[in-house]
Order: sequence, then C-alpha cells, then structure tokens
Amino acid sequence: MRIVLLFCMLFYLEGLCAQETFVLLKEADNYEKSLKENEALDKYKQVLLGEPNNCKALVKATELSCRIGGRAVQKSDKKLYFETALAYANRAVIAESSNADAYYALALACGKMTEVETDNKKIVSYVKEIAVNAQKALALNPAHGKANYVAGKWHCEMFNLNGLKKAAVKLLYGGLPIATMDSAIYYMEKCRTYEPYFVVNYVDLAKAYELHNKTAKQIEILEKLVKLPNRTADDANLKSEAQKKLSELL
Repeated sequence: MRIVLLFCMLFYLEGLCAQETFVLLKEADNYEKSLKENEALDKYKQVLLGEPNNCKALVKATELSCRIGGRAVQKSDKKLYFETALAYANRAVIAESSNADAYYALALACGKMTEVETDNKKIVSYVKEIAVNAQKALALNPAHGKANYVAGKWHCEMFNLNGLKKAAVKLLYGGLPIATMDSAIYYMEKCRTYEPYFVVNYVDLAKAYELHNKTAKQIEILEKLVKLPNRTADDANLKSEAQKKLSELL
C-alpha cells in the first residue's frame, strides 16, 4: 500500500512539474513574440532549473544568448553571453543527440565564438565545428531553415577568407567542404524557403548576391527584406540598414 501511495505521489509531482514547464515555456514564447528577449531568456532559465535537460529550453537559451550578446557593447559581456550560449548548446546535444535543433544551436554558438576568441587555433577549431554541426543538423532534418542559414553563412565567410587563413584551416582540419558563393546562396535560399520571415538570412543572402556580382538579385532580396515583420529585437535595425542599402542601389 505504501508503495502504491509513493508511486501516486511521484506521478502527481511529475505532473505538476510538467504543467509548470508548459506554463514557463508559454510565457517565454510570449515574451519572444513581444521582442522582450531578456525576459524570455529568464523564463527559459527557469525551465532549466526544473528540467536541466529540456532541449527546447536549451536551444532557445542558446539563440537568445547569442542575440543579446551580439548587442552587448563591452567585449567582455559579449564573450560571456557567447560562452554561455556554447554551454547551453553543448548541453542540448548531450540531452538529445538526434535532435537537429541541438546541432543547429551548437553550430550557431560556435560561429559566435569566432567573433570573440583571440587564439587562432581555437578560432580555426570553431570554424570547423560550425560546418560539422550544421551538416549534422541537416543530415537529421534537411528542411531545417536555420541550419541551412548557418551552413550558407559558413560557405560565404570561408569563401571570403584571405589566403593565409584558408591555408591554416586546411592545414589543421583537412577535408572540410569546398566553400563557394554558389553553395552559400544555395543554402541561404533553402533557408528562405523554410524560414520565410528570418530577417538575418535575407541580410546575408543579399550580401552573398552582392559579392557574387548579382545586383538584380541583391535588390530583389532587399526589397523583400524591408517588408518583413519584426520577429526578433534585431530586426528593426537590420531592416533600416537594408533600406539604406536599397536606396543606394535604386
């Protein structure tokens, strides 16, 4: 009888925990939709206090830490946010090793670390991890829009590396994909198909077309970009910069 009561109590507590998690995730989502990203991040952190391996909360915490860190003025603050994002992403992969979102989050966080890391060998290692984890995400889900974006941005940035940096990457990590502007555009166009309101993808896709000397396509992307709704706290500024660029081209 005592064992039965104990199991009943455990199931009851588990149900309460699940209900609390559901409420916190809903509140976090509402904050995101209202572009209150710091408040949303706090809610995801609350989820993780109760469920440290909640993959959705870990992925969202990664994304928000990357975005909030990207707006930080002090480099030390920026680095702290990005390192925290990387920790969340690593936990997501450990929690659900067959989850495309987790590998996308890890690729995203590694990309941010290249912006603040000063050790060249570590930078090259992060560069490798961006490509590896983006491809793992796409192997699990080829229609993952944001993983396609990360892969496309990686190809664009690798294509534009100077000769010395390219040689360093090849020397330390041979066998990486050959980066071309065509491949960069391919992945970012796939992202546009699966994530039609993802503003930052349009920004980098327009840059890719510019680097590829395809001005008509660049203008087409910019014209669509400036009409997109704001889905993150960065979007209004990104659209404003895009409008300036569009005015110069027309």
